[in-house]
Amino acid sequence: MPPAAGGRPSRSRSGAPADRHHQYAGLVSRWCALAVDLAIVASAAGATASLPPLVWQEVTGTDAQWLAAASTLVAAALPWTYFTACWWLGGRTVGALLLGLMVTRPDGGRLGIVRAGARAAAGLFLAPVWLAGMLNVLFDAERRAWHDLVFNTVVRYHAGAPERSRR
Repeated sequence: MPPAAGGRPSRSRSGAPADRHHQYAGLVSRWCALAVDLAIVASAAGATASLPPLVWQEVTGTDAQWLAAASTLVAAALPWTYFTACWWLGGRTVGALLLGLMVTRPDGGRLGIVRAGARAAAGLFLAPVWLAGMLNVLFDAERRAWHDLVFNTVVRYHAGAPERSRR
């Protein structure tokens, strides 16, 4: 990390080291990762909602409305489960992993399950606001979108594993 004036390593506003390993992710990288994730979630949810009832009907020859309802319910919960689990367990969705991004707290620690779940719920239930808030990345020094500010998160380029929580 390059030293700042006075010989000390430079740091961002949040106190994290300001080296290449911790650069904040830009708008295009974040949108590309989101596009990958949306393709995965849409495919998985579609398959989850339609395949079990279809297979049941082919195997038994009967129509199981209960299975169609259960499959639809599971498919509806899948997007929230995917984003929550990915951000909580590793700070990365598949899209983020492909683009070398990681969602963390500003100090570099992992997101807890509550913060990851709330962030996912906000993104899914307030999608237009979420997307509009992404434009804040263009103006914020740490490239934080509105939801990053609300949930106290940052998205960085990061190739390694997340730091352990400092709780």
